[in-house]
Amino acid sequence: MEVTDENLATLANYLQQTLNPDPNVRRPAEKFLEGVEINQNYAILLLHLIDKDGVDMTIRVAASIAFKNFIKRNWPVAEDGGDRIHAADRVAIKTLIVNLMLKSPEAIQRQFSDAVSIIGKCDFPEKWPSLIPEMVEKFATGDFHVINGILRTAHSLFKRYRYEFKSQKLWEEIKHVLETFAKPLTDLFVATIDLTNKHANNPQALRVIYGSLVLICKVFYSLNSQDLPEFFEDNMSVWMPNLLNLLQVKVPCLETSDEDESPGVMEELRTEVCECASLYALRYEEEFSAHAPNFVTAVWTVLLTTGPQTRYDALVSNALTFLAKIAEKSSYKNLFEDPCTLSSICEKVIIPNMEFRESDMELFEDNPEEYVRRDIEGSDVDTRRRAASDLVKVLAYHYEDKMMNIFGQYVQLMLSKYAECGAAAWRGKDAAMYLVTSFASRGSTQAAGVTKASPLVDLAQFAANQVLPELQRPDVNELPVLKADAVKYIMTFRSLLSNEIIMTAMPLIIQHIRGKGVVCTYAACAIEKLIGGGMISRATLLPHAPTLLSALFASLGETSDPAQHNEYIMKAILRTLSCLQEDGLSYLGEALPKLAHMLAAVAKNPCKPHFNHYLFETLSLSVSLVTKANPNAITAFEDALFPIFQEILQNDVQEFMPYVFQMLSLLLELRGSCGMGGGSDAYGALLPCLVAPLLWERTANVRPLVRLLCAFVAVRSELVLSSGRLNAMLGVFQKLIASKTNDHEGFFLIQTMLYKFGESVMQQYTKQIMTLLFQRLSSSRTTKYVRGLIAFLGFYASHFGADNLIDLVDSVQANMFAMYVERVLIPDLQRVSGPLERKAAAVGCVKLLCESQHFRGGNLAPLWPRVLQALISLFELPTDESTLPEEHFVEVDDTPGYQAQYAQLACAKGVSDDPLASITDLKRFLAENLGNLSRMAPGLMPPRIAALDEPHRTALQMYLTTYSVQIC
Repeated sequence: MEVTDENLATLANYLQQTLNPDPNVRRPAEKFLEGVEINQNYAILLLHLIDKDGVDMTIRVAASIAFKNFIKRNWPVAEDGGDRIHAADRVAIKTLIVNLMLKSPEAIQRQFSDAVSIIGKCDFPEKWPSLIPEMVEKFATGDFHVINGILRTAHSLFKRYRYEFKSQKLWEEIKHVLETFAKPLTDLFVATIDLTNKHANNPQALRVIYGSLVLICKVFYSLNSQDLPEFFEDNMSVWMPNLLNLLQVKVPCLETSDEDESPGVMEELRTEVCECASLYALRYEEEFSAHAPNFVTAVWTVLLTTGPQTRYDALVSNALTFLAKIAEKSSYKNLFEDPCTLSSICEKVIIPNMEFRESDMELFEDNPEEYVRRDIEGSDVDTRRRAASDLVKVLAYHYEDKMMNIFGQYVQLMLSKYAECGAAAWRGKDAAMYLVTSFASRGSTQAAGVTKASPLVDLAQFAANQVLPELQRPDVNELPVLKADAVKYIMTFRSLLSNEIIMTAMPLIIQHIRGKGVVCTYAACAIEKLIGGGMISRATLLPHAPTLLSALFASLGETSDPAQHNEYIMKAILRTLSCLQEDGLSYLGEALPKLAHMLAAVAKNPCKPHFNHYLFETLSLSVSLVTKANPNAITAFEDALFPIFQEILQNDVQEFMPYVFQMLSLLLELRGSCGMGGGSDAYGALLPCLVAPLLWERTANVRPLVRLLCAFVAVRSELVLSSGRLNAMLGVFQKLIASKTNDHEGFFLIQTMLYKFGESVMQQYTKQIMTLLFQRLSSSRTTKYVRGLIAFLGFYASHFGADNLIDLVDSVQANMFAMYVERVLIPDLQRVSGPLERKAAAVGCVKLLCESQHFRGGNLAPLWPRVLQALISLFELPTDESTLPEEHFVEVDDTPGYQAQYAQLACAKGVSDDPLASITDLKRFLAENLGNLSRMAPGLMPPRIAALDEPHRTALQMYLTTYSVQIC
C-alpha cells in the first residue's frame, strides 16, 4: 500500500463507515480494515491521515483509535507466530510517533500516548533507547501542550511500575529511566511551581500549569513505586516541601463552584499529592518521618475544609487513606494516641464521611448495580465510606479500648435517636451500622466473609436487637437503605453468627429478593454467599427452595434488555441449583425456556460479562442434571440451544464463542457417555468450521476448541475419518505443539487421537508426530514442554508398547531414544506435575524397565538402574517446581488487541478420561511388574538393584515387601 492521495481517501472513507450505527455498513468496513492491516505501509498511511489538518476531525480521531488498536493487536510478536508488521514500518512508526503525538490535538494525543506505551512495553529500552532522551528533549520547548503530551506518555509508560512484580529486567529498566528522566522531571517540577507564581493572575495559564503538576505527581508516584530511588531520596528536600505546599496552596480562580460535579484541577492535584504521601508513609517510613507531622496537619486541614460534594470524593478518600497508612505505623503512634485526638478524628472526619449523602441516595435509587459494586465488591472507585471504614479498622486495631469508648457513645446516640424518632432518623442508624461493621471486622476472606472480629462487639446481640427487626418489617421496600444494611450485616458476619440467627434470617432475606433495586440485589447476593460458604446445607435449603427459586426467577424478570440483567440474581440461581442438584429438577421445566430466551437476547448485546458467564454456567448445570436423570432429554436441549449457538457463531460473537464450544463439547460428551451416538447432522456441519485457522488465532478459543475436537474424536470418530478432517486435525496439533503457550493442548489433542483412533488409523502418522515433538524439544525447550513430552511418551509406551516407542523414536534419528532418556527423562522426570501426567510418566517408565528388550539386554541396559532410581524419586519426593536453566520468561499476559478471555465453565467440565484408569496403585504396579520380569529373566535384576543408591534401594525393598514380591 503506497502512501498516495487515492489510498488516503479510500482509508478515510472506510474509517467514516466504521462510525456508522448501521451494522450492515459498519461491519464490512471493519472487516476490510482488518484484512488490509497486514499490508506494508498500512500504519504509515494512518499516521499520514491523522497528520492532515484538512481531514475531518472525527475521521482523524477514528484513525488514531484504529492506529492504537493496530499497535495493540500486532506490535507484540507472539513467540510462536510471525511478525505482522513489516520491519521498515516498525522503524518508521518509532521515528514518527513522538513528534506527531506532540503536535496533535489532545483527543489524538491520548491515543498516541497509549500506542507509545504499548510499543514501549515491548521495545523499551533495548529496541528503543532513544525514546526517553527524545521525550526529555521536549521539556526545553516551554510549550505546555508538548510538555503535557510527554508527561501523559511518561505516565502511560511508567504506570505499570506500580503493580508489576519485581524482576531483574524491571530493575534494569527503571534504573535506565531514572538515569535519564529523574533529574529533568525534578527540574521541570521546580520550574513549573515557579511558573504558578509568575502567572498567578492568569487563570487560563494556571489551569494548564497545575494540570502539568497533576501529571508530574502521577509520574513521580510511578517512579517511586518499586523502591525509593537514590535520586529522589537525595532530593526529598525539593519534593516534599513543594508537595506539602501544593496540598495547602489556595488558588481562588481555579476553585470549582458548587454546581460542578467533576473535580477541578486543584482537587485532582491534592488527590495525587495525598497518594504520593501515602506511598512514602507506607513504604519509606524512615525517610518520610521528618515530613510526616506536617503532612498529617495539612491533610487534616484538607479533610476539615472539604465539603460533602461528590467532586471531592477521590480527594477525601486519598486523604483518609493517608491517615490510615500513618496510623498503621508504630513510629507515628504519638500523633494518634491522645483520646482527644481520636475523638476529634471520629467526630470531625470519620462520622461525617460515613453519613449517607444525597448523592449516595441518588446512586442507590438510580444505579443500584453501581452502588452494589462499590459497596459489596469494593470496586476500583474508592468511596469516602470505604476509606473512612479502613481508617476505623486501623485505629480500632491499635487503640481498641479507647476507640470502643468513643465510638460506643456515638453509636448509642445514633441508635437512641432512631428509636425515638423512627424513620426520620434512619441516616443515623445507617451510619451506626456501618461504624459497628467497620469497627468489629478484623479479618475476612471472599468465601467466608469476616472470620475474626473484635471481642468488644457482641455481634449476635447487635443482630438480634438492630438487624433482624429491620428485616422483619413486612414491607420489603420500607426504609430500603436500612434493609440493605441489615442484609449486608448478616452476609458480612455469616461465619461468626450462630446457626439460629442464620436460620431466622434466611426466610426474611428470601422475602427481600422480591424487593426493589439494591435490596433485591443484596438479598440475592446474601443467599448466594450463605449457600456458597456452607452456612446453608442442601437439607436446610430444600424446604425454602420453592419460595427462593420463585423469587429469584421473578426478579430475573422477563426483560429482553441485557443492560437490565442482574448478575447477582443469576449467580444466586446457579448456586441454588448447584446445591439442590437432582432436587432442583422439578424447577427446571419452567426455568429453561426463560434461560434460553435470555441467552438469545444477550447474544445480540453481550454487555454484562459476569451475568453472561453465570447464565452459561446455569445452562450447563441444567443440561448435566436433566440428562443424568433422562438421557433422551439431550435432544430437546440441542433443539432449543443449537439455533442460538448457530447465530452466535455466524455473527462472530467473540465473547460467547469459548462458552459455546464448551457447551457443545458437554452435549457431545454426554451423548457418548449415555451411549446415544453422535447426534444430529448439526454436529457434522460444524466440524469443518472447527479446524479453520481463523478460529485458532484467538487465544480464548484454543482450549475449548481442543476439547471439542477431542469430543468429536471420542464420540464421532467415524465422521472425522469419513469427512477427511484427520489431516486438518493433525495440522492443528502441529500449530499447537509449536507454541510455548499452547503446547500442552497439542499433547492432549494428539494423545486423544492416538487413544481413540488406535494404531491402525494413526500408524502412518506416528513418525511425523515424533519428528515434530523432537524438533520442538531441540529448538525451544521449556519446563512445561519437557513435562508434557515425558507424560506423553509414557502414555505412548503404556498403550503401544515400550519397544514400539523406542523403535519409533530411533527411526527419526539413530540412538535418539537413548539421548532422550539420558538428557530428559532421567534428569527431568521429577518435574512432571498433575496426577494423570505423573501416572502416565510412571507407567511408561515401568513399561520401559519391565517390558522392553532394549532395556533388558540391548544398548539401553546400562540406563536401567538410573531410570528406576528416577522413578522411585518420583514416588518419594515432591514435584520439582524449578524451571530449566535455558528457559526464558515468556510474556503471555498481554494478548494482542481485544480478545474475549477464556473462562472455563465449571458446570461444563468434561469427565477426565484417564486412559490408565485400571492402574490405581503405582508402587504396586512397579513391584508386581518387577516380579514378573524377575521370573522371566532370573538373575537379571539383583546386580541392577545393587547399583541403586542406598535410599532408593531401601524404598524399593519396602515396595517389594509391602506387596509380597520376590526378586531372584
